[in-house]
Amino acid sequence: MNSSTSPNLISILIPAYNSEKWIGQTIKSAIEQTWPRKEVIIVDDGSTDNTLAIAKTFESKCVKVVVQDNAGACAARNKALSFAQGDYIQWLDADDILAPNKIEKQMFESELIANPRILLTSSWANFYYRYKNANFTPDNLWHDLSPIEWIMTTFREPVWMNPATWLVTRKLTELAGPWDQRLTRDDDGEYICRVVGQSDMVKFVSEAKSYYRQSNPNSLSKDLSDKSCESIFLSRSLCIEHLRSLEDTKETRAACLMYLQKCLPYFNIHQTEILKKANVLAKDLGGELVLPTPTWKYAMLERVLGPLKAKDAKRVMTTLKVQFHRNWDKLLRDLFSGSGQ
Repeated sequence: MNSSTSPNLISILIPAYNSEKWIGQTIKSAIEQTWPRKEVIIVDDGSTDNTLAIAKTFESKCVKVVVQDNAGACAARNKALSFAQGDYIQWLDADDILAPNKIEKQMFESELIANPRILLTSSWANFYYRYKNANFTPDNLWHDLSPIEWIMTTFREPVWMNPATWLVTRKLTELAGPWDQRLTRDDDGEYICRVVGQSDMVKFVSEAKSYYRQSNPNSLSKDLSDKSCESIFLSRSLCIEHLRSLEDTKETRAACLMYLQKCLPYFNIHQTEILKKANVLAKDLGGELVLPTPTWKYAMLERVLGPLKAKDAKRVMTTLKVQFHRNWDKLLRDLFSGSGQ
């Protein structure tokens, strides 16, 4: 079907909080989508910087800006969804970017299939500042997969897909329900697991591209508070329930146990309630959790500093490494501003 005559409206939904550095580029990538029938809905989640003012400069017939008191990313996404009129939903965080023809490429495949329970995803790449220099690295999710295959792959392997990759039909959006506002971390993992579970198939569209920014210092992914760890455990528990509701076998329970095991490094020895719940869940899955084996470098650090300070030191070293790469990429962007933006 020719996109210019298609009745399908795409709702591009952008939750935003203190994103003044990135929001303009993100909104521009939404507006410049080659798919002609689209609306862009931005929900400012009580920002204290210039995010709202920048967003309002884009307001038009097809761009709506909504304001709410700070209530978190899930609440902002649900608010945006409440205004959406589209036949398809495109989630887009306020620091990420869509390639201009991302939606058009996915819609071409969707209209060939004509099944409202097919879930569309895309290629994606990490970047700091220069998204056109990003490298796309395929993994085992970059294929057409059944819902069970897709979920089990994410449980077993260190792979995921950021929200910008998805294009979700209205049917699947309604079946999945709203974002879980109890979650402050790994909320996208739980939500997408739920959407996948309601689908007939996950259709991978390699020609469609999106970009995941790693430059935001305010990202929730950096937050390792007790609240954040509780959210991780709740998200993992819910995802395990989603898979077991589709198929509860020895194979799926083993995948669930691996998925639960993968979140252990987030927790510390004083978070006894979370660790207790995790062990109970592991037993229900027919196994037990094993404390991660530290590398010799980390083991030495633990002996010198103790477990808690060693974990903090490792986190600081990782942060410094990321900051170095981020600052280097920013320097290259500034030096060659005409070529990499």
